[in-house]
Amino acid sequence: MADLLQRGMAWLEAKRTKFMTQLVVYQRGSDTVEVPATIGETVFNIDDGGGALLRIESRDYLICAADMVLGEIPILPKRGDRIRETSSDQTYVYEVVGPGDEPCWRWSDGYRTTMRIHTKQVDMEEVT
Repeated sequence: MADLLQRGMAWLEAKRTKFMTQLVVYQRGSDTVEVPATIGETVFNIDDGGGALLRIESRDYLICAADMVLGEIPILPKRGDRIRETSSDQTYVYEVVGPGDEPCWRWSDGYRTTMRIHTKQVDMEEVT
């Protein structure tokens, strides 16, 4: 018998992907793939070493691991990759990065089906 929780998570993941995503472009160098992503955020509190906490907000993209394929090769996110999100007449460009010593991505579920990718905005382009 399959794990009931795993089946439930798969059902939820299918609903999230169908009803709570928009298409974005994941880019590594000149390679790109269009993937459905749910947009979220994470707030990090980073100790600056001098007794102050820095509050850093990350724009996050939840993407199915099965969709993360570049040139027919499955990939994991890495610092410096880009995510391009188009909204009406603007394309917002986000760089994959984790603040301080934080990783730039993590698994969003216990079954390693969805990645939560942390980013920061680095550019904005007009759509022509």
